[in-house]
Amino acid sequence: MICDLETGICGVAGEEEMGLIDFNQPKKKVNLYYVTDPICSHCWAIEPTLRRFVEQYGHYFDFHTVMGGLLEKWHDGPIDPANGIYKPADVAGHWREVGEHSRMPIDGSLMIDNPVQSSYPASRVFKVIQKNHGDAAAFDYLRRAREELFAFNQNISDPAVMIEVVDKLGLDGEAIVNEAEQPIGQQLLNEDFVLTRNLGARGFPTIIMMNEENKGVKIVGGRPFENYVDGLKQVLNIEELQPKQQPSLSSLLEKEKLLFSKEIEVMYDVEQSDVHAFIEKELSPENYQAKEILGEYYFTTTKQ
Repeated sequence: MICDLETGICGVAGEEEMGLIDFNQPKKKVNLYYVTDPICSHCWAIEPTLRRFVEQYGHYFDFHTVMGGLLEKWHDGPIDPANGIYKPADVAGHWREVGEHSRMPIDGSLMIDNPVQSSYPASRVFKVIQKNHGDAAAFDYLRRAREELFAFNQNISDPAVMIEVVDKLGLDGEAIVNEAEQPIGQQLLNEDFVLTRNLGARGFPTIIMMNEENKGVKIVGGRPFENYVDGLKQVLNIEELQPKQQPSLSSLLEKEKLLFSKEIEVMYDVEQSDVHAFIEKELSPENYQAKEILGEYYFTTTKQ
């Protein structure tokens, strides 16, 4: 016997007593390649947007971070003539402009006093962490290194600074930095350089989303959040995506350890003037500290 859902009439069941069904909907697999560099100021500027995109739409793609090799070493010729950069001191003004425009704080004065001589050492450390400890740990290192460089004005090509950053991740900084200076470090980095060329990336940040048919979308430079969502729709060839709910601020801060005001504004659609009220509503006072640097607020977790 059966009660029909549509008619509400109960009666004898039909001939189909038992049958196999498949609830698994076919899913297209997308690979997202984020071509970047530890000292790329525009990559630092897109962190708020990229984090929200990954948090809400990361279930649609596999995320791959690729080191692009922005600066092997300084030389007598122009490094970035389009931005007027011929020597390390030229970087300071450019970085400050990026920081002021994006509101992701950048000091930049170390490029006058104690300049980063190459982005390769920090990139090699990223690759060694990725090899030994996985993508998540490597991406965490990249974030911490950028905080030290841009906001806190530390030279992340200095082995002592790199060791300290890695140690704070709970890893053996000295061992990892030493391994990164062995031939394996450059070998791993060269593999990323080959991938960067194959992807056709010519600047940073470049984000490439590619489907199983090797058709994709390339997004160069910092773009609004909607551009990344639209690009993903194109690659998947669907009109609507189902975003995940943003994580709670308490869980996000516990995971990230440090968030700048701009990152909270972008993640939760909060106006700059409302950030402190939002934080007071979302967090217990004993669980965070509010600090200020270069005219911008940032928030750190007090949880161990």
